[in-house]
Amino acid sequence: MTVSPDLDRRFRDAAGLLGLLDVGFDVVESPVGELFVAVSDRGLTAISFDTGLDRQLERMARIAGPRVLRSPRSIDATRRELDEYFAGNRRVFDLSLDLRALAPFTVDVLRELARVPYGETTTYGELASRVGRPRAARAVGTVMNRNRIPIVLPCHRVVGSTGDLVGYAGGLDRKVALLELEGAR
Repeated sequence: MTVSPDLDRRFRDAAGLLGLLDVGFDVVESPVGELFVAVSDRGLTAISFDTGLDRQLERMARIAGPRVLRSPRSIDATRRELDEYFAGNRRVFDLSLDLRALAPFTVDVLRELARVPYGETTTYGELASRVGRPRAARAVGTVMNRNRIPIVLPCHRVVGSTGDLVGYAGGLDRKVALLELEGAR
C-alpha cells in the first residue's frame, strides 16, 4: 500500500499534536552541512552532524523512548532559531533543552558551557574551574566531544589552553566556520 505524501505529513503532524511521539526529528540544511535535529516534549534533545538515521534513531530511542518519528513540525522552533543564528541575527538560543540520561558532571559542564558568550572562547581548564573541578580539563574535553547539542550548547567556543583549536566532534573545519560566523576568529 502506498501512502500519499499529504497523508503521510498529516499523520506525522497529528502524532506530534496528540503527544504520541517521544521524539520528533528532521534533517536541516545549514551552512556547516546537514544537521540531524531532534526534539522531545522536554525540549531540544539532539543536534548532530551525523545524519545517519539508523544510528540517530537508535540513540534517540535510548534517550527518550521508542516512539521516534520524522516530524518536521516538531522541530520548527529549533529550525527557526538555527536559521536566525546562521544568518547572524541570533546570539542566544531560547530553547528548552532535554538533558536527561546525562551524568550530573556532564550537565554541570554543559550548563556552564551555555554561559560562554557569543563571539568569545574559553578553555577546557577554565570550564573545569567554573564547575568546581579545576583538575578535570580532560574530563571537560570528553564532555565537549560527546555534547549531543552542539551549536546551541557551543562547544565550538572551547579551545586549548594556548588558544589553539583542538578537536571538535563535527570536524575542525566546522569549528572554524562557527567561530568565524561569531567573529571569534
